[in-house]
Order: sequence, then structure tokens, then C-alpha cells
Amino acid sequence: MAILQISQITNRKGLTENLPQLAGAELGWAIDSRRLFIGNGTLEEGAPVIGNTEILTEFSDITVLSNYTYTDIAVGYAAQTGPTASDPIVRTVQAKLDDFANVRDFGAVGDGSADDTAALNRALYQLYCVEANTQIRRSLYFPAGTYRITESLVIPTYAKLVGEGADCTTILLDTSSDISSLNSYVARYGDSKQQTGVNIGSNGAVAPRNIEISSMTFETVEITDVFLVEDAMQCYFDSVNFIGPLSKSDIIANPAGDDIAGVRFASTTTLICSQITFDKCRFAGLSYGINTDEQIAGITVSNSAFGILYQGITLGTGAPINGGATGFRAVQNLFNDVYASGIVYDDVNLNISAYNVFYDVGNSYSGNPVVPVVLFGNDNNVSVSDMFERSLTDANTVARVFVAGSSSSTGSLIQLGRYTRETGRTQELANDQSDELIFTTSTDTVKAYQMVYTIVRDTAIRTGTLIVTAQNSDDSSLTLSYNDDYTENYSTGVTLTVTQSSSEVSVKYTTTDSGLTGILTYSLSYLA
Repeated sequence: MAILQISQITNRKGLTENLPQLAGAELGWAIDSRRLFIGNGTLEEGAPVIGNTEILTEFSDITVLSNYTYTDIAVGYAAQTGPTASDPIVRTVQAKLDDFANVRDFGAVGDGSADDTAALNRALYQLYCVEANTQIRRSLYFPAGTYRITESLVIPTYAKLVGEGADCTTILLDTSSDISSLNSYVARYGDSKQQTGVNIGSNGAVAPRNIEISSMTFETVEITDVFLVEDAMQCYFDSVNFIGPLSKSDIIANPAGDDIAGVRFASTTTLICSQITFDKCRFAGLSYGINTDEQIAGITVSNSAFGILYQGITLGTGAPINGGATGFRAVQNLFNDVYASGIVYDDVNLNISAYNVFYDVGNSYSGNPVVPVVLFGNDNNVSVSDMFERSLTDANTVARVFVAGSSSSTGSLIQLGRYTRETGRTQELANDQSDELIFTTSTDTVKAYQMVYTIVRDTAIRTGTLIVTAQNSDDSSLTLSYNDDYTENYSTGVTLTVTQSSSEVSVKYTTTDSGLTGILTYSLSYLA
């Protein structure tokens, strides 16, 4: 290095690789790396070691610091980390930095253009699959960005993935290759060796469990499913978006044709998906938010949003495997812009819809009701305190909640196990009519029911309860019976009668000729 002396201070400058041993208090400036050094001096002068000490600047590599001790000086004092204040816990800076893994440490770029598939799968494998030692596991951090992948991301057992927000960190499947050659998912669960499908749990691997994913989006521009939950238990999604490529116009043009889902499940008889929770998630741009015929148990979807979909949650609409879904809970979610039904529990049992809010659902994006908002294929499912934008008038045309095979094709249903109550049904009672039909039931599904009703005809008001027990088709001696118990402030001029023909039970009305139309409002409770 060239030597420059100003007063009593000596300085050297040159390239980093040419830095010599500096004299005590002598400064050396590395012009290529913009780093500053000072000579330690000699041992005789009291220096602990001979060498050069780097003076920190904005261009210094802070990892030259060898030790770290937690202090928390922001609270106004130094925290005691060791058994005594004079014996603190000291860790290396490397160990401190390794507490939290970053996908960029493994080569991921996140610019939406580079292919990050290998880097992301490598990070997942190295953190969770190399050894069974729990100490190798770290939360894997995804800084804000779009991580483009061209093959499925395989998320192994014990993984914990953390993004910077559902609209900030995105895993995007975007490939120009033949989509049929892929695993057909943006991401899927794997076991502790990152094995998938029929290989899960083989070679001594632990099946998917205790996987946590939060604050990120899984998205596809391809016509393919977003996420596969396979053979998993006790796993959690928090503030995660599942986004597909479909728009409203795509769904209108081909309502269920694309058949892509935000989440699908796969189970075996020994590895049944259970205890999976989705909270504060969003499902959009897809045929189905969640769709499966697989055997699953104890799945909870809460505080989530479903929109720009053909159907929201669809269980057991194909051929349910080993009974399909049981214990599925859709609670406190919002459904809007759903072309067909928001929730379909078809050939399945013991599933719950509760405290959900349904706006534009089941209207085929036309504003007019086309299909039920909630559809049950069996009566052993539950709808509790769900709220609907669909008006009572529209509900008289197409049900809000409908149980397939029940007597009702209109109105709305409260379904509690085998107890069913139809509510909110209204009908005009025309003047001067005889034996006009109000509704029919079938003894195949309902053998006894209670009709609670109100009739208003001008100023006359009548309230009553009509209890009906149908004739037993196996015993002709057991005949149809009914009782109409009511009170009224003035004669409404209305008579209710019940008739039965074979398995069909009909409730009819007759009105006097008063020139006035009456309004009947009633609900049904199935008793047997």
C-alpha cells in the first residue's frame, strides 16, 4: 500500500487483498470494499493479539461479530439472561441468525419471473426432512414477493411456513409445460421425507402432521387445483388465500366445467385427514372453494371468505368414500358471488353450517334465485343461525336451506339433527275458493307435523296450530287425523282441511265470498 502521513497519524490505502499488518493505531482503507482497519499494536504495548481490527462502517459485514447476548435495552435495562447478571448467556451471531430461516437463504428470488421451484423445495427438505432431530426445524420465512414455481411445492411433516401477508407473499404456479405432467396442485402435503401419494409413510417416514401455514397466498394461472391436503392430521392454515384463474364470465360460460378446487383432500383407511383448520382464509377464482368425496373428520373452516366460485363448500356430491365427510364445520364465514349453492353437504352426515352470511349466492349471477343457498342431501346435517340476503319472497320460490327428499321445495329450513323446521312461508288466500292447495307432504319422509300459522284478512286476524298425523300405509285401521286449534279476533272466513291420497298428504283452504284476499304465514315442524 502507498503510505500517506498527516501529522502523527499514518494511513494506507489499497485493495483488500493487499492489506498488510498495520502498525499500532495506523489506519488502512480498502478502497475496493470500502472497509476501514486499524492496527492493534504489539503485545509489548499491551495489545491482546497482533493483527488488524476492522472499524465498522456502513459497508462492514456484521457477521464478523463473534458473540451475541440478548439485552432488550429498549425497556430501559439489560435483561438478565444467565443465572446471574455477571454470567450472561452468550451465543454466536451465526447461531442467532440461524434461529429463523429465510427462503432467500436457499436461493429463492421472489420476483415473479425466476423459477423458484428447486430453491423452495430444497429449503423445505433441508429444514424438515434431512434428519429426525427436532433441532433442525425452523420457521421458514417468505419475504414479500411472488415466488413462481413450475411444479408442485411439497410441504413436509412439521413444516411451519410464514409469509408477510396473504396479499404480500404469493406462491404462484405458472408454467408453459403440459399441465397434465404435473401433480396438478400448486402445493401439497408430503411426509417427513417429502414423499407423496401412495408413498406417504413408507421408508420409515412420518405421515403429514403438525404443518402450519400462515399469511401467504397459493395461486395458479393454470386450470388446476390449488392445494391437496393428504393423509394429514392436526394441521393449520391461518390467513391463507387459495386463488384460481377463473373470472365471473368464465364461470357463467362454463359453470362447473373446469372442475378446479382451492382445497381437495385425500385419505386412506389408516391415514384419515382430521383436525385440519382453515381460519381467516379466502377462496376465489375457482369452480369450488373446497371439494371432496374423501373420508375426512373434524375439519373446521371459520372466519373465511368464499367468492367468484361455482360452489363454495361441496362434500359428497360424487361417490363418498367410507362415508365421506363427518364433523365438517363451516362457521362464521362469508359467501358472496357464488354462482350456485354456497354449501352442499350431499351424501354425507354429521356436518354443520352455522353463523354464516350468504349474499349473492345461488342466483347464477342473475339476481334471481335458481338453487338453494344451502343444500343437504341427508337430514343428519345441521344449519344453525345462518343468515341470508335472499328475501322471504324469493325463498318461497327457491329455498334458502333445502333438505333433499323433504316435503319442502320452498321456504327456508332450520335443520337440527332429525328435527326440521320450515320457516318464513307465505301464501295468498284468494277470495271465494274451495279446497285450494297450500302444500303437500309425503309419508315417505314426514308422517306427522305441526303447522303454526297466522291468517290476516282485512282487520280479522287468526292464529293457530294445525297438527297432522298421516295414515299408516301398512295399517288401514290407522287413519289420517288432524286438529286445527286457533283463536281469532273476528271471523276470517277461512277453513283449513287435510286430505291424504296414498302417501301424499295435502293441506287445503276454503274461503268465503267476502271480496277480500287473505294472507297466510306459517312454519312447519316435522314431528315424525
